[in-house]
Amino acid sequence: MRLITVNQLSIAARQNKIVTNISFEVRHGEWFALVGQSGSGKSVTAAAIGQLLSPNLHATGEIWYKDKNLLTLSASEMSHIRGKHLSYIFQDYLGSFTPFLTIGLHFDEYQRRHLTLSKRERVQKAKQALISVGLSEETYNRYPFQLSGGQLQRVSIALALLLKPDLLVADEPTTALDSVSSFRILNLLSRLREETGCAILFITHDLRHVKKYADRIAVMKEGTIIETGDKHQVLNHPKHAYTVLLIESSPSLGEQGAGAYGGMAQ
Repeated sequence: MRLITVNQLSIAARQNKIVTNISFEVRHGEWFALVGQSGSGKSVTAAAIGQLLSPNLHATGEIWYKDKNLLTLSASEMSHIRGKHLSYIFQDYLGSFTPFLTIGLHFDEYQRRHLTLSKRERVQKAKQALISVGLSEETYNRYPFQLSGGQLQRVSIALALLLKPDLLVADEPTTALDSVSSFRILNLLSRLREETGCAILFITHDLRHVKKYADRIAVMKEGTIIETGDKHQVLNHPKHAYTVLLIESSPSLGEQGAGAYGGMAQ
């Protein structure tokens, strides 16, 4: 069942098109990966879904969530959907936090924007969320600079999933982390997806993560989608030369060459 339907989406800066007439869908509860090299248009596509494009960019086409075309909503209508039904975690997790506010105050502001709860209920809900991502209750009273990168990314995940959104957009969420922290974050996302039933739109250039976690894949090149399909179909039997290039350039996928795709299924 479709959750988000992107139809003929184009994004441009004046006369310069960044994304051209792309279409794809994200289904309820699935992990959908949007894959491509830097500059392919993945992140601006993700930003367009939540009306988070910079002012110099303009999007046309349709992005349907339930019976609403998100591109036509007002800022106030979109702010109600963002956070409550559609949440983001970003590569630049540090930019998501105000350094002079405690983690608890970040949670409190977020909840007061979307929920009607008492102070006690808000504190309890925040601490439960922190525990759910493997952090202690004491994290609530700490400042962002007192936490490691991996811990801060866990906090951002706890915030993003606090209201149990239908869709979590994860834009290169592990790029700034070491390999061990990346592994833990992605396993955490996988577990929370199963627990909450949310869908994940996963923006990445790393096919190793796609192979392990994704259900379906769309491959982007120079602002267009060139291949879409089930993970095993795309990785084992790529149809486009660019997809083959991506697979061959991934150490764990392409080391045996283009003829080894049949042995890559999990």
